Amino acid sequence: ELENQLTTKSKTLDELKQSLALNGGAEETPEALSLRIAELCEMVDSIVSQVAQLKTSMQSILEQWRVYDEVYAEVSLTTTRYLYCIEQCKPSVVSLEALKNQVKTLQ
Repeated sequence: ELENQLTTKSKTLDELKQSLALNGGAEETPEALSLRIAELCEMVDSIVSQVAQLKTSMQSILEQWRVYDEVYAEVSLTTTRYLYCIEQCKPSVVSLEALKNQVKTLQ
């Protein structure tokens, strides 16, 4: 979206340059308008550069989040498996009385 807005603003600046060249400007001198337009062009170039850097950073961050999501899913699955194994391997809790009765029965 930012890139589209910058493209639109660049076109507007180009139109201003052409307009200035054709009719010279009524309120300010052509030299002053040319300087202002040149400054605006420099600002647009700077913003375009910043947007490109931001885009690169965002792509890197998105890649890191993708890797995080994959690892998180793997860890979550492994944790679930371990919890299941622990539940299955847990010895049943038996009271001391029940064990004594079982020993008497076996004797």
